[in-house]
Amino acid sequence: MEIKKIGVMGAGIMGSGIGQICAVAGYPTIMSDISTELVNKGLASIGSFLSKSVEKKKITLDEEHRVLGNIQGTTRFTDMSDCDMVFEAVVENIDVKLKVFAELDRICKPDAVFLSNTSSLCITQMAAGTKRPERFLGTHFFNPVPLMKLVEVIDTMMSSKEVFDIVYELMKRLGKEPVHAHDKTGFIVNRLFSTYLLDAIRALEEGVGTVEDIDKAMKLGLGHPMGPFELLDLTGLDTNLAIANTFYEEFRERRFAPPPTLRRMVMAGRLGRKSGRGFYDYTKSK
Repeated sequence: MEIKKIGVMGAGIMGSGIGQICAVAGYPTIMSDISTELVNKGLASIGSFLSKSVEKKKITLDEEHRVLGNIQGTTRFTDMSDCDMVFEAVVENIDVKLKVFAELDRICKPDAVFLSNTSSLCITQMAAGTKRPERFLGTHFFNPVPLMKLVEVIDTMMSSKEVFDIVYELMKRLGKEPVHAHDKTGFIVNRLFSTYLLDAIRALEEGVGTVEDIDKAMKLGLGHPMGPFELLDLTGLDTNLAIANTFYEEFRERRFAPPPTLRRMVMAGRLGRKSGRGFYDYTKSK
């Protein structure tokens, strides 16, 4: 199977990042979202990243123009009809994702491969809702997509090995280091790491230390580039709440249950960097 054109559903942080690495690798890429405003915001994010790369002399101006020439924005589902592969990178909500794939399944050619970018949701459930479960896989990219090398490639009991191998090799061409994960809740990284983030919030609730001191301790004590609260703010408290709810629904264990502080911060709209305030206030310097 030759991949000639790639589609990306969703122009947010993850979608625009995926669209960018596809365009950098030379693939004609079309990125879609529900409004022109969101599409333009995603394209602007890509343009800003590339401009900074030119300023830092990491790429040339010609390379910037080449990449921008490879990516196109749209608000129409039908523009995905001739894509050979479509990444879905919409909100971390199973009902929304199922609706997106139902529409893509109707529009796209039968041999197109579908990939859901998710951090915890069931790939099997999404694949079973389409007419191409053998051509459906999961991918879990990490934020920021253009810089983070890892991607988890997730198969199901219905996945074609041939399709899996094609996607795995494509990830390498996109400049990533893929790992093979099976469709188990949380896959590899989040299965092990999400409890660390939730425990950090519980430690805060129990008065073990302040946000700043817990972050400082984990960075200096364990060599982590970011503390748990910095990472929670970066990835989004709403996203982390959704992941925790998925885990708890699956396992019913306290270690996976979202702490009250996390729930209340999301209710209050304190989602992290994306909203300007989470555990830290980004409307002013820390």
